[in-house]
Amino acid sequence: MILKVGTRGSKLALAQSEWVKEKVEKRHSHVRIELVTIKTTGDTILDSPLSKVGGKGLFVKEIEEALLKGKVDLAVHSMKDVPAELPEGLVISVFPEREDPRDAFVSVEYQTFDQLPYGSRVGTSSLRRAAQLLRVRPDLEVVSLRGNVDTRLRKLEVGEFQAIILATAGLKRFGLSDRICQVLSIEQMIPAIGQGALGLELRADDPKTLSLLEFLGHEPTKLTVMAERAFLKELDGGCQVPIAAFAQLNGGMLNLQGMVAELDGSTLLKDQMNGRKHQAEEIGISLARKLLEAGGDKILANVYGKKQ
Repeated sequence: MILKVGTRGSKLALAQSEWVKEKVEKRHSHVRIELVTIKTTGDTILDSPLSKVGGKGLFVKEIEEALLKGKVDLAVHSMKDVPAELPEGLVISVFPEREDPRDAFVSVEYQTFDQLPYGSRVGTSSLRRAAQLLRVRPDLEVVSLRGNVDTRLRKLEVGEFQAIILATAGLKRFGLSDRICQVLSIEQMIPAIGQGALGLELRADDPKTLSLLEFLGHEPTKLTVMAERAFLKELDGGCQVPIAAFAQLNGGMLNLQGMVAELDGSTLLKDQMNGRKHQAEEIGISLARKLLEAGGDKILANVYGKKQ
């Protein structure tokens, strides 16, 4: 039996898909996984910040179209790239165990974020990271940084930046943990929705494929990501907006922290909410509404106005 897996062509996306391929083939001796590389809009636009490109699903849209047309049987996504709403007919039912969701401070000269001199240039592709950096250090020059991990590290090494911020999960999956100078705490920087988590997307009417993949599912990851994505959906936010959320389980209870910020970090609303784990989505919705009522609606209207 051959299963075709749609994946982006980046090193990280291929590594993640290879990991799924290895696990599935080891578990099911009669199954062979074939990787199908698909170029997405986000992969083709490298000379402009994604926030300026606009739209949602810049790294998944073309893969989802291939799924719907039956060209591939499943897709392996980084959940932070997946819009809050999926196309009709597709589901993400399997969430493997999450890697470290936190952000990483990477520098050649400095070991911690606090050591950065006044006016330092910091590279990141994320408005979420930029807003949180500028909130505590408005003196920093935060510069848009695109490209794969190798490209970003190279730009750091030749002196274009004093530091860059990357996802800890990506560096770990690449075997580049030694490049991490400091893992930023959740208090310092709330991660992107779904950061560090993978999601396996497939057609809703394909229970056979689902049955082959269910063993990869990790319930705590599923619940925490569901809470974060419900928060995102209620805010009607995309990947390229300064919104952040992070959920943690403690026994039967779930804690969700969330944030909405101005692009320059001048205004940043942050709050949290607790509830029972089976109420994951309700907690996400409630926290989003709480932040909207506290002024998040005006912040988001302002952000979208500035980006247009």
